[in-house]
This record gives sequence, C-alpha cells and structure tokens, in this order.
Amino acid sequence: MVKTPVLIIGAGPAGLATAGRLHDLGIEYKILERSDRLADSWERHYDRLHLHTIKRFSGLPHYPLPDNLPLYVPRADLVSYYQEYARRFDIQPIFGEEVIKVEYKGDAWLCQTQAGNSYEADAVVVCTGFNRIPNVPEFPGQHSFKGSIRHSRDYKNPEPFAGSRVLVVGMGNSGAEIALDLVEKGVDTSISLRGPINIVPRDLRGRPTQVTAKMIDKLPNPIADWIGSMVQRLSIGDLSAFGIERPAISPRKQLRVLAKTPVLDIGTVAKIRSGQLQVRPGISQLTAKEVCFTDGRQESYDHLVLATGYHTAVSDFIENSESLLNEHGHPKGPIAEDSHSDLYFVGFDAYSSGLLESIYRDSRRVVAHMIQKKDKFNWYVHPEKERQVSD
Repeated sequence: MVKTPVLIIGAGPAGLATAGRLHDLGIEYKILERSDRLADSWERHYDRLHLHTIKRFSGLPHYPLPDNLPLYVPRADLVSYYQEYARRFDIQPIFGEEVIKVEYKGDAWLCQTQAGNSYEADAVVVCTGFNRIPNVPEFPGQHSFKGSIRHSRDYKNPEPFAGSRVLVVGMGNSGAEIALDLVEKGVDTSISLRGPINIVPRDLRGRPTQVTAKMIDKLPNPIADWIGSMVQRLSIGDLSAFGIERPAISPRKQLRVLAKTPVLDIGTVAKIRSGQLQVRPGISQLTAKEVCFTDGRQESYDHLVLATGYHTAVSDFIENSESLLNEHGHPKGPIAEDSHSDLYFVGFDAYSSGLLESIYRDSRRVVAHMIQKKDKFNWYVHPEKERQVSD
C-alpha cells in the first residue's frame, strides 16, 4: 500500500496542470499514468494536428506557452512543451499504472491498479480525459469487408494510403481534418456523415473565432446565439448541395446545451466545394468490397478511418459514480458532490471554453477547494501561496 496526500490519475495536460499547482504549493502527490509516456493522447494524435485554440488560452499554470511558438501550436511543439513543463515542476509520473478501481474506504480513497498495486490518498483527482476509450462502431457485414478499418486514434499521416480510396467515417473536428490531410496529399477521399452538422470557421477575416466567441459570450444567450448563426451563414454558407445540412440548433447553443463542439473549419469546406472531397451519408452495411450507404449508393473503398470519437468511461473504475455524471456520461463538474467528498475531475469541460483553457481554470478551482480542507488533511500551505490560488 502506497500512501500519498493527493493521487492524480492521468499524466496528460490536466494531470500536469494539477501537479504543477500542487508542486507550487508544496503539497505532496503521486501521479499515475497507464501508458509509458507523458501526454500519451497528444503523442498519438495525427502528425498535422495544430491546436484549434490560440496559444494565449492554451498554456498550463505558472509556465505559459513560449512566445516563439505560432498562434495555433503544432502537436509536436505542444508535446515538447508538456515534457519541459514536467521537468520544470519535477513531475515524475509512475508509468504503466492503469487504475481499475477507485473507492472510498474508511476515511481515505483507495485506488487499485491493473498491475495489482494499491494507493491510498486523502484526495483523488481524475484526469483521464475525453479520449480514454475509442468509440468503435460495428457495421452490418463488417467481418466480410476485405479493406482495412481503423479508428482515427491510429491515423498518423497519409503515407500508408497513397494510391488507394479512403472513407473517413464521421465529420467532427478530427474527421474533417484527417479528410483534409488525405486530400491535400492527393489521396482519393470521401467523408461519411449521418446527419446535420454545424461548421464554423476557425478564423474569420484574420481574427480567431475563439476571441470573437468570448466577446459574444458576454451577451444574453438569445442574442449571442443569433449572432453566432449569422456568422456561420455568412462565412460557411449553404452546403446542402454538397450533402451537408445545417441543424436547427445554432453552433453556440449546440455547444452549451448538447455538449457537442461544432466543426472548426481550416480548409475542409473549400475542398468539398471544389469537389476534391466527396460527402456521403451514413453507412447501412459493408460487403466484401463495397460500402453501402443509406441513400442506396454502393462504392468501393480500400480503407475506412473511423473518426467516431471516444468515451470518457470514468464509470468503469469509479465506484457508485452514477450521481457524478451528466446525461453525456461526463463528470458534472470539477468538484464531486458530498457523497464523493475529496474526489475531483479536471479535463472534462470542453464546452464552457476551450478544453485547455478549462484545464487551467478547473485545476485552480480544484486545488483551491483542497486547501480549504488543509486542516482536515494536516497539510501546511504557505499563506501567500494560498491567497494566490484562492483569489
């Protein structure tokens, strides 16, 4: 049994942010990571990925992203930044430790890992994130399909697909960007979507949409929703002739109410309008050589890339977690309710702001809440440091 004041589960940006804040306060902790490296999800992402949020709102506590990086930071530079962050704050995860059970026992939290180890902590911070378990649908006839089928998690770049036909299944942000990546390298690519989607530009007239959205957010919701819809109509236009319908709900309201992020366009729409990227409806079934679509069309493809998202699946390892989760299966907030006192979540809010900005904010809220209980845990926190977190 290993005992620690705070146990952090996950060494991605949320875990690093929390560890960085605890280090600054002098609070001891341990951080467990199921993979063998820091920020494993970001290491896995496809090569061309850049942040869709601007640098100013994407850094971690006490160490902003360096000034020499571009406005939208490339994946490789972001990973290097996370590695440097860990060095600066002496963050040393215990790798290869996948937590399989978190439960409150006696007067502390007990965590068990796949490797058979146990950890006891006063407080637990879950930082396993949105990309924990890939969502992999199974289509009728899939086992007879002779082509390859892979989740977008395993896509890195277009090189393995040269000279072939590829169907990207799903048009969220990953699907739209992977399809663009393939088309730009001359790969014959189509994209399949089951229903209407909201698309907004990442930048509008040279200004990041994120910055504009922050200004609009200060307005009453009905007015802000209307402005967002008008911006979308003027910048993206009507794509129904190309097989893309716009939903009745505005992009901003969709994010706020349905917790579903609109597609931030960085060039995919232009490829669709030019005919270089074909849009197809949902898949009804697969045969040995063809994909059958819901409109009756049948086409041959060599590869399917499933950009079908992920499950957070925190209920897989947290005991009695039903009351902690919202209708989307995500934690309701960073601070758990009384029945799960001293259990926290960071890195599960991509809706009130960008994910990385919410990690910065929620890690502060979590640590501030913890140190309110410093007497209970017998922790010492320097008064000036405590004020800095609580202000």
